[in-house]
Amino acid sequence: MVYGVALKVLQSQPEAEDLTQEIFLSLWQRPVDSTKHGHLMRYLIVMTRSRAIDKLRSHSRTLNLVQRWGQNVTAAPPAHTPVEQAVFNERSQQVRQALAQLSVQQRQVIELAYDAGLSQSEIAQQLHKPLGSVKSWTRQGLLKLKQLLRDSID
Repeated sequence: MVYGVALKVLQSQPEAEDLTQEIFLSLWQRPVDSTKHGHLMRYLIVMTRSRAIDKLRSHSRTLNLVQRWGQNVTAAPPAHTPVEQAVFNERSQQVRQALAQLSVQQRQVIELAYDAGLSQSEIAQQLHKPLGSVKSWTRQGLLKLKQLLRDSID
């Protein structure tokens, strides 16, 4: 039932599987007090739906951030003024410095995703690594990039 709700909201089998595991791990670590939450099934459905929606929102925000930076950094500037060129060069340098602070795996999966346009499944196949590891490296790398570049964003 938990997996079904997660799959319906996330529309991704691997992400639904990950969320199902997270839900049951959370339940194992902090058992539900039935006097506070009533029916366990209702509680699990609400928790699963809420966390799935949170995952979608978080993933969307992170991708939007990286896409905005990617557009600013990778777009070839058409005849910019010297000031615009200086800003572009400064942003490019900031992104390169931030990428340099990531682990090798994090930087590699992010570059394959955004430069080569590969999906996480394709990256896992190309690197001969488990999909879960690729997802984890991507998420951790994007969160670190967000933290490192937060002050520079418009």
